[in-house]
Amino acid sequence: MFHEIIDFIVSTVSQLGYIGIFFMMFLESSFFPFPSEVVMVPAGYLAYKGEMNIYIAISAGIAGSLAGALFNYYLAVKFGRKFLIKYGKYFFIKEQTIEKMEEFFKKHGHISTFSGRLIPAVRQYISFPAGLARMNLLIFSIYTSLGAAIWVVILTLLGYYLGDNEALIKEYLRYIIVAILITLVILGIWYYKRYKNRASV
Repeated sequence: MFHEIIDFIVSTVSQLGYIGIFFMMFLESSFFPFPSEVVMVPAGYLAYKGEMNIYIAISAGIAGSLAGALFNYYLAVKFGRKFLIKYGKYFFIKEQTIEKMEEFFKKHGHISTFSGRLIPAVRQYISFPAGLARMNLLIFSIYTSLGAAIWVVILTLLGYYLGDNEALIKEYLRYIIVAILITLVILGIWYYKRYKNRASV
């Protein structure tokens, strides 16, 4: 099944080229539950075969991720707050909770956005609270791009060096995710201590 999916994605990416990478990463980063590994791993494999330029493929992946994140950001800006205030009470979400979240993202949105882009099942949705808090768009774009770049590069290099070896890709990806999560925990502790020290000064 995995090989069939990979063959289909490789074929699609090969036919659509860098625009295909951009479009599929846009979907993955926005509203469509589409795993980025089935896009960037095949792109890396095609780069290994000499059918794509790895640098352009990576750039297309990052650009698509940013575009999808901006799409979610603007959705939250336009509909998010009104929707949550109107219907949040039915899910025990008070307006004060929304205000606290907005305040949190105004202060810590950069680190939250960056780290959120590296966490599976979170990276697609981290743009919503950022948009809800109307986080500075330039800062949001920079940290989204940085987080997306790390993930895109990792996946592309896995495809470049491992090709369509399902077992090895899954194994390496599992180790990489664990390493990323541990790194983020350490980064979070360091950031918290630094922020606390600044606040006490």
